[in-house]
Amino acid sequence: MSSLTPALRIDDLTFSYPKQPELFAHFELEIAAGRRFGLFGPNGAGKTTLMHLMTGLLRPSAGSIRIFGKAVNHRDVSARALFGFIPQDFSFYQDLSPVENLEFFGAWCGLTRNTIRERTTELLDILGLAEVRDKKVAHFSGGMKRRINLAIGVIHRPRLLFLDEPTVGVDVQTRHAIIRYLKQLNAEGTTLVYTSHQLGEAEDLCETVALIDKARIVAYDDLDNLLSAHRMDGLEGLFLQLTGKEYRDL
Repeated sequence: MSSLTPALRIDDLTFSYPKQPELFAHFELEIAAGRRFGLFGPNGAGKTTLMHLMTGLLRPSAGSIRIFGKAVNHRDVSARALFGFIPQDFSFYQDLSPVENLEFFGAWCGLTRNTIRERTTELLDILGLAEVRDKKVAHFSGGMKRRINLAIGVIHRPRLLFLDEPTVGVDVQTRHAIIRYLKQLNAEGTTLVYTSHQLGEAEDLCETVALIDKARIVAYDDLDNLLSAHRMDGLEGLFLQLTGKEYRDL
């Protein structure tokens, strides 16, 4: 283990859904601070469940999850200020404008009015939404809504950002703009934990990857090292070699 505090550490994690077989058993994972980390696996592998455990939406039956040394649990909410979460589903109020959404979620994060105002202007400019700042989000395109989702997740400048399919359903231009902004956030010190089915996009974004199958890590290393070790020239080939080619979406 590194002498520096990792961005995320999972120790001896066990979890199962009610009346279901155990999904995770004695699961371990550590992500170094400052990395662009990708978590990949076939449908049903446990990626979404793990993301929900890491962000506190689900509670493990045993083990611990720590973000920069602080435990993620329902009794101590101090870890929540350290991370942001961009879910796959839209997580904002459709009948509010971007400004109103950011005011609400900024206040929920404990930011001052001045900070919310400054961050709102900054984020809407960066994400190309300044001209629609006062219009209802309900009328926005899918790509614009993805950018609102992103702005909400980073308004409090989190040290760690969880991203679950952050570009699903957007056009090529929006996808490139979002990935470019995520790289900028990382260059400024934000650790990224990303999952997606867009494996080409993942190759562009992620430095380190873990492949998960049946709630177990089957490979974990820097992407270049994994491709070299398995004699693959891309993440898709590596993914198929390690997790198989059979259908997983039944």
